[in-house]
Formats: sequence, structure tokens, C-alpha cells
Amino acid sequence: MFEGLTEKLQAVFRKLAGHTRLTEKNIQDGLREVRLALLEADVHYKIVKDFIDAVTRKAVGKEVIESINPAQQIVKIVQDELIALMGPVEEVLKFADDPPTIFMLVGLQGCGKSTTCAKLARYLIKKARHPLLVAADVQRPAAVEQLKTLGKQLNIPVYSENTKPVWICENAMSYAKQNGLDCVVLDTAGRLHINQELMDELKEISRKTNPDYVFLVADAMTGQDAVNSARAFDSWLSLNGVILTKLDGDTRGGAALSIKAVTGKPIRFVGIGEKIDNLEEFYPERMASRILGMGDIVSLVEKAQETMDIEKAKKLEEKLRKSKFDLQDFVEQLQQIKKMGSLKDILAMIPGISGALKNIDIDDKHFKKIEAIILSMTPYERQNPEIIDIRRRTRIAKGSGTTVGDVNQLIKQFKEMQKMMKNMGKMSRGMMGKMGRFFGV
Repeated sequence: MFEGLTEKLQAVFRKLAGHTRLTEKNIQDGLREVRLALLEADVHYKIVKDFIDAVTRKAVGKEVIESINPAQQIVKIVQDELIALMGPVEEVLKFADDPPTIFMLVGLQGCGKSTTCAKLARYLIKKARHPLLVAADVQRPAAVEQLKTLGKQLNIPVYSENTKPVWICENAMSYAKQNGLDCVVLDTAGRLHINQELMDELKEISRKTNPDYVFLVADAMTGQDAVNSARAFDSWLSLNGVILTKLDGDTRGGAALSIKAVTGKPIRFVGIGEKIDNLEEFYPERMASRILGMGDIVSLVEKAQETMDIEKAKKLEEKLRKSKFDLQDFVEQLQQIKKMGSLKDILAMIPGISGALKNIDIDDKHFKKIEAIILSMTPYERQNPEIIDIRRRTRIAKGSGTTVGDVNQLIKQFKEMQKMMKNMGKMSRGMMGKMGRFFGV
């Protein structure tokens, strides 16, 4: 996400860092390029003007120009202003003392609302809640069936009736209370454009159900149209926030940077992929770090904690200590990483990596090929790759739909990795021994 904007901003900061001395003029020149980068990213022109004015006031001060590292000072100022532009955002959702907590999702047709309802339900499950999905979009063909399919994937109930949307939502409240469901997610109808009929229906649903949260679902790739939708829906319904979908496909990011400043409504969640788990809480400070190419190590750690099996991690650590890491361990680690999402997105969260990835094509299909090759081996072969001769390699290649060359390459690379890990283990044990002697152990 934000690749184009990140590249341009990093180029500006590199140029500023290249000056032996920063003056008011070269700072102004750099900020002019920042302004162009933001406009090209489809950020609202008024927001860009206010943003640059705020950065300029702080960046051209004497204490910045004469500081030990003025270029880094400017990066810090830009980061602070980006955070202020997108925030503040309420840290956590507040759940009703008298359940259920009601989430009403609204938006234009085609924004990914039904899928987002399921993603929000998945998020609530991870928070130890028991959600009910409500199929109140009776306008779009197959919307009800889509929600039922998504509910089945999550193993949660979906409430539907062949009646008016307002009655469906009202009756769903009673159903939730009777069945001990503490959260209700309403999937309401959308249109291709905002009209009186749509808004009257949504206002009536809101009046009858009194939702705790009304979230607009908006497509990040529509840029300023998403901002305009947020402003229009808020004038009718008084939104609590916005959920931006398809942020992983938007290299510009104008909607994410403009919505809060234009509408006063914060972004609460972002959709960063098609999988049911690909919904993240929105943190302005983390997003600012991503935009500036500084990574997002906090989100990376959280993803790892959510997906990694602690017991398997402990066993792997023990194997690494004893230099017994085999192909079975390797494929299990690949499978754990896959749960975290796209490899390129994961690597981009590591500080300093995003710029290096610019010209590298990281294809997740390559890892599927590796997984297929290893899974075509017998358990004994995975534990003892040295026994895999040409006959076995031919069988493995046929079983995985790859070539013998692919199998040869994987085994060669794995042997090199084993050797590297063995050396690391020796170094680690040697260092521990020295430290033990140093402390008299």
C-alpha cells in the first residue's frame, strides 16, 4: 500500500539529507515536492495546503536548520503531521453493558460491504465475542446467499427473512438476545449512488435498532469519491467511523489521508486483502510509519502472535539449538507465515525493508511451489533429505507438478540453510560458554 507516495517522499528526504547544510530555501524546495507527491496520491487539495503550511511552520525554524541532523528532524515533523492528519482514533471498541452491541454497516454498492461484515464478525470472534450476521440487503441479487456462505465459513449464525429490511433488523435483535449472541452486524443495502430511498431506509433501520456503531464501508481505490461518500452518508446518519476496503490495492492512498480531515470521522478499520482475516484496526501512527517507509514492527509482532503456534515455536527453538532443523520444520514455518498474509506485505512491515523491495518481484506462488515439493516427500525424506536420490527426486517432481531441477534447487538451498544454522548454533553455544565462564558459572 502507498508504494507510489512512499517512493516519492523517500526521494525528497534523501535529497534533503544530501545537502551539507539545510537552508530555508532547500527546505521549501523539498516541501514543494512533498506537496506534489501528496496531490499525485489523490489527497484533497485543501488538506495538502493545510498539511504543507503546518510542516513549513515547524521545519523552517532556526532549531531545525541548526540541529545536528536537520533532515531527520524534518522527517519527524512530517511523520507527526501525518499522524495528526489521520487521528486521533479511539483505541478500542466499547461494548454495550446490555448486549447485544450493534454494528450497522452502510455504503455504496460494490464497496465490499458484505465481505467486510464477515471480516468484522471474524474480528469480534477474536475478541471472544459471539456475533450474529444479519442479511438486510434484499436489493442486491445473491447478497443474502453470499452472507450465508461467509457465515458458514466462520461457523456463526446468519439471520435472514423474506421481508422488509427494517423488520429483518428489528427481529434480528430479538433473535440475538434469545440465543445469547452479544454482537449484531447489520449488512444493509447499497445503491450505485446516494438517493432519497436508500437514505430513508437506512435512517429507519438506525431509528429502530439504535446501533452502537454506524460504519461507512468505502473503497479506498475510489480516492476522493470515498471521501465524498463519507461526507454525504455522515450528513444523513451521523457516522462513527469509516472502514476502508481494498487498501492493499491502492498505491496512492488519498482517501486514507483525507477522510478524517475532511469529514471529522476517523478510519476505524482497513481491509488489506481478500481473506476473511484481512481486516486491521487503523492506527494513525503505524500508518504514518508505513507511508514514510519506516515499516510497522508493532503490527508485525501482533500478526505473529495471532497466527504462530507457541508450542511449535518452542519445539523449533529447541531443534535449532541442537541443529536438527529439517524439511518438515521448514514447511511448517512456511505455513505459519502464510497465515500472516502476503509475504511482500509482511516484509514491508520490517523497518528499512520497504525501499529495498521496490524493484523485487516477490511472488507468493514460489512459496506454494516449495510447499508442494516438500509435501510430496515422505515423512522420512523430510527428516533425512540426504537420502533423496535421483529416483526419489523424479517421483517428488511428478507428485508436486514441478521439475527435477526445482527439487534439486530446493534441496541445495535447504542444505545451505542447514549449514548456516549449524554455524549460528555453534556461535551461540560458544558465546554462551564464554559468558558462563565470565560470570563464573
